[in-house]
Amino acid sequence: MSQILDDRALGQLFTRARTHNGWQDRPIDDDDLRQLYDLVKMGPTSANCGPARLVFVRTAEGKAALEPCLSSGNRDKTMSAPVTVIVAYDEQFYEKLPDLFPHGDARSWFTSSPEMAYETAFRNSSMQAAYLIMAARSLGMDTGPMSGFDPNRVNEAFFEGTTWKVNLLINLGYGDTDKLYGRLPRLEFDDACRLA
Repeated sequence: MSQILDDRALGQLFTRARTHNGWQDRPIDDDDLRQLYDLVKMGPTSANCGPARLVFVRTAEGKAALEPCLSSGNRDKTMSAPVTVIVAYDEQFYEKLPDLFPHGDARSWFTSSPEMAYETAFRNSSMQAAYLIMAARSLGMDTGPMSGFDPNRVNEAFFEGTTWKVNLLINLGYGDTDKLYGRLPRLEFDDACRLA
């Protein structure tokens, strides 16, 4: 695990990778989604809590349920994406902790504090969304993460009667490079970092 990735791998994951808004007419099959999840689940979360729950929206019916939840600026690119991942978190993720973290009674850490449970679920599912982006890139797919949607409508359409709540959306497919915007700047180290 101590080997540094070469420039080609770093480019695919970071320096040449882009957020996509347009998609090739190229499907992603269910085996690809299973392979993707098998990578995502290996990313670290606090107490191995793994609160993210993923809905891979890929059918006409699923897209029809999602479309009215989207902001106008996100509709076209989402409807044309082969898959849109609803990254949610389970509000009761801690019910799985006896299996996921058998070293102690981690469940009790969260059942006694709804605020801590929410913060842990939201924070860690956000990390898992980032793992999904990197895992997709490592498998040759492209992504387009988004927050332009109505969370209440997504929760009603997909999670009514469950303990799952939406965090963010990620379009998934093979990007159309003709529809990319120019590369935007990033903050330099001295603008974003401090050494303490």
